[in-house]
Amino acid sequence: MSRPSLHKKERHKTLIEKIKQDPFLTDEELAEKFSVSIPTIRLDRLELGIPELRERVKNVAEESYGKVKSLQVKDFFGELLDITLGKYGISILQTDDSMAFEKTKIIRGHFIYSMAESLAIAVIDAHVALVGVANIKYKMPVYSGNKLVAKAEVKRQKSNNYIVWVKITEKQVEVFRGKFILVSLEKVDKK
Repeated sequence: MSRPSLHKKERHKTLIEKIKQDPFLTDEELAEKFSVSIPTIRLDRLELGIPELRERVKNVAEESYGKVKSLQVKDFFGELLDITLGKYGISILQTDDSMAFEKTKIIRGHFIYSMAESLAIAVIDAHVALVGVANIKYKMPVYSGNKLVAKAEVKRQKSNNYIVWVKITEKQVEVFRGKFILVSLEKVDKK
């Protein structure tokens, strides 16, 4: 536990701020941050009318998916949290044993890449977009059970080409970085 327990009113105020900043914090993570028990966090959430994590994720995802032009919900890898087409996007992925090597419990790289690629494609303000070039770097291993947060930013657009940077973190430590050059097919001249 990191710091002494806060008084209830102060804890409630801080809890609201924390969830507003990161609506995907688990009760366990919140309990650790506030140095209280998980049942205390659950009671606090109930008193404040803050839904459980699953409901918060569902609400945010439904809003965000409606904005995406280039992918269907089933084609997206992870949960889309926020998106402004042509600018930026954020998604999360809760990893599990089905994504990991059995012996080491390290998440297979193609799952991490798929998260980054689908977010890069989704953030493009186009109906059809494909990756032309990807320059990627895996910086640290990711283990089963880790929650990943991906942030994409459109850095530049020229004609039908977009440059999108994607960074993926686990507990605010960068584990993956990618620079994608995407091509919007709807702007390509058909001959």
